[in-house]
Amino acid sequence: MSHAFLRLVSRGGETSYSLLTTSEVIIGRDPSCQIILNSNDFGVVSRRHATIRPSTTPEGTTSYLLCDLNSANGTYLNGQILQGCQELHAGDRLTFGTSGPEFVFEYQHNIQSLSKPQPPVTQTPDAVDANSTKFTSTDTDASWSQMLPILFRPKNLTRKAYLIPGIITVIFVVLLFFVQGFLYQILLGAYLAGAALYFVYQLCGKHKPWWVLIASAVFTILILSSPVLSLFIFVFRNILPGKVPDNTSTIAFTELFIRYFFGAGLLEEFLKALPVFGFYLLGRAFASPMRERIGVGEPLDGILIASASATGFTLFETLGQYVPGTIAEVAQKMGADAGWRAGLELLIPRILGDVAGHMAWSGWFGYCIGLSVLKPRQGWQILALGYLSAAGLHGLWNSCTGLSNTLGIFVVLLLIVVGGISYALLGAAIVKARALSPTRSQNFATGFHQKN
Repeated sequence: MSHAFLRLVSRGGETSYSLLTTSEVIIGRDPSCQIILNSNDFGVVSRRHATIRPSTTPEGTTSYLLCDLNSANGTYLNGQILQGCQELHAGDRLTFGTSGPEFVFEYQHNIQSLSKPQPPVTQTPDAVDANSTKFTSTDTDASWSQMLPILFRPKNLTRKAYLIPGIITVIFVVLLFFVQGFLYQILLGAYLAGAALYFVYQLCGKHKPWWVLIASAVFTILILSSPVLSLFIFVFRNILPGKVPDNTSTIAFTELFIRYFFGAGLLEEFLKALPVFGFYLLGRAFASPMRERIGVGEPLDGILIASASATGFTLFETLGQYVPGTIAEVAQKMGADAGWRAGLELLIPRILGDVAGHMAWSGWFGYCIGLSVLKPRQGWQILALGYLSAAGLHGLWNSCTGLSNTLGIFVVLLLIVVGGISYALLGAAIVKARALSPTRSQNFATGFHQKN
């Protein structure tokens, strides 16, 4: 009698799972599944990702249907996204998510079929207990690809093994050994800012060309370096009540907030949103699929491009203004070495704090821009909500720092609260954006949201 089974081939060891002839086998991370995949190893797999259902053919034999269970990242059969259910044939390759575990559907002959469902099992290639689904190793000897995997590059190595980020890290580390002074701080700041942006990119889970993100950051830096900035400053800080005096300790908190709301919040959030509007207009000039690749058609696009713009803004503001000013001021009083050290101490928290600061406010506004494109009937209300709320949090952050000399340690607590709220707002926007995404089945991130 023939017996069907799945063979896991995307890990070092090969594990086989028997398929049932009397009931379906559900695959996922939920403990109720018949084949349980560990979330630590297979994060792209949904809680109940897919099912394999036995079906009796007119000839009296058993065939098996693979069905996706509305998973977050999709089920792929022989490299093609699965729509509905499809019959399996010997040798078919099943992948759960674009970068998830890969199985091969196979038959073994002259093996008695199982008469009852197997108990749930958490996938571990190294050990299986007495209550786990049985597995068989198809090869007793290690192959060359197993002993020297780098010589046999597995599929999607650059994504699965984070090869490119690792190589970039090695390059920056080597360069940091051979430079010093302000160039050292530029390289370190660029690496930390890039890591923060990569973190948001992974959370969003949508493939967006990196040249689009880099162009967004460069565009923002060019605006800040151009005479156009003076025009914006004149409007927001002279015509509008956004001018903040040098001595903020004598100003009431309400007045200080209003000044920062106009002079920092509205001004800077508008500047950082310009690349998002720019790529939206640029995308409209192209037909599909280029329009979706570079344009802004959904909230995830807005978050990614706005976050990249915020990265450029932070680099320019930190490395172009704050750090050089601090170095010069401290060096004048305590010497050059103390100045470089003070600059480094300022650089690291400012860049790392970008995720809960500029990137969070811009990402939230970018979400609203993308949502207004997706829901045009309420577009202006959505834009106004995103712009004013992002500027409000920005102004509140600056107001707290402006009172640091008078409120002391209390300011630290206020900044933690404001920064935490800002990051939570960005996180909530990413989760909702992934749920709303028209391309959700191709999304490669899974940790923050699963479909019910």
